[in-house]
Amino acid sequence: MRGYSGLEVIFRRIAAVDEAARLLHWDMSVMMPPGGAAARSEQLAALKVIAHEQMTAPVVRDLLDAAEADPPADPWAAANLREMRRQWRHAVAVDGALVEALSKACATCEMVWRAARPESDFAAIAPSLAEVLRLVREQAAAKAVALGTSRYEALLDQYEPHGSTRHIDALFDDLAGFLPGFLEKVLARQEAAPAPMELEGPFPTEAQRPLAVTLMQRLGFDFDHGRLDVSLHPFCSGVPDDVRITTRYDEADFLQALMGVLHETGHALYERGLPAAWRLQPVGEARGMAMHESQSLLVEMQACRSREFVTFAAPLMRDAFAVDGAAWSEENLYRHYIRVERGFIRVDADEVTYPAHIILRYRLERAMIEGLLEVPDLPAAWNEGMEELLGLRVPDDRHGCLQDIHWYDGAFGYFPTYTLGALTAAQLFAAANRADGDIRPGIARGDFAPLLGWLRENVHGLGSMLPADTLIAGATGKPLGTDAFKAHLQARYLG
Repeated sequence: MRGYSGLEVIFRRIAAVDEAARLLHWDMSVMMPPGGAAARSEQLAALKVIAHEQMTAPVVRDLLDAAEADPPADPWAAANLREMRRQWRHAVAVDGALVEALSKACATCEMVWRAARPESDFAAIAPSLAEVLRLVREQAAAKAVALGTSRYEALLDQYEPHGSTRHIDALFDDLAGFLPGFLEKVLARQEAAPAPMELEGPFPTEAQRPLAVTLMQRLGFDFDHGRLDVSLHPFCSGVPDDVRITTRYDEADFLQALMGVLHETGHALYERGLPAAWRLQPVGEARGMAMHESQSLLVEMQACRSREFVTFAAPLMRDAFAVDGAAWSEENLYRHYIRVERGFIRVDADEVTYPAHIILRYRLERAMIEGLLEVPDLPAAWNEGMEELLGLRVPDDRHGCLQDIHWYDGAFGYFPTYTLGALTAAQLFAAANRADGDIRPGIARGDFAPLLGWLRENVHGLGSMLPADTLIAGATGKPLGTDAFKAHLQARYLG
């Protein structure tokens, strides 16, 4: 094995180990009994150490140097080599002992969080979170030196390659200046109109799930290569050939679970659409989590909260719950879909208030990584931020800093990608509709092939071939900005 060809063999093995870890993590969230937590922590840690040892073996450095001295001519292989070097830099920055300790701490903390969240018991989770934060800070310090970035940007780079706080700050400051006034206008408009007629339940889970499955299939989800299950926190995991979606059902509000399913289906379609020829290679992976979030939000917010989607889906909803009447008209359902209100829970937030949730988390996690905020002070800082950004007084930690799994699982640096994804989704959807006038009519008749085809060509099939900013500019004709997102909100809520 010399140069590039040897690297492909090694990285294929590493990716297979990572895929096995992902499926074990899915099982921990969906199927595993509580008593299996300690064993699963050991298993996940072992797999992470194995992958880390393979990546950091001296032969990898030698092969990278040899391949870069005689780079492959094929552009996909050249891009793969670039991504290999990036992943290697992350790996060699952190020693195996820290990788193992962090994996075990995160698995332990996550299981404590699952018990502490419903009880709103931050005191129970605080020691575990403090240990995770200590190790993440150590990881960030090591990676910052290796990558030549700030500590926070070193963590951000794990999820958003080459992401910068300067760019994020500019985009988020723009939104922070626009959204408060816009929100007031939207709320005033809603207040002046009659409230939507209530959709009276209950809505049995046994009826909700078949409806969700039908819509997933119409969107293009392949159940020969995926599943739909239940978990405490909705997510999409698995691997491109075995994509796992979860949701949580509320028999008093079917829209919550349904939109969660559609959101995760957007993630799943991206995974399934990644270039099959480059499976188990870095260039065949998704182009960062902001792009991944753009695909889920494009499906959920841009496509599946549109009037066209309600035109298609309303009869299916009426059939699913054996209901009829004015409350189930397309217009009333659409008004439920675009209802805006200040709320405590991020995953239930509408697209107008959602960025405020992300801006808060972004500020807090940066402060924690930079040593400006410690774990005991997190609930108070969270509550203060919610009052400042959304005018809400948080009643308890279950509705506050315990609601998201990310920090308890060690995922610091992830949160900005949600709103970066919303901006990207709006810009991509606008470009797709300019390119193909049949996309919106297709959604209205339940035909998502025009939209999915455009995404396959311009996003999914490119994997990590291009940097995110190059991909976005190529697909939309301009760099990522806030204009398309603001225009979308204006048209939907005040148009």
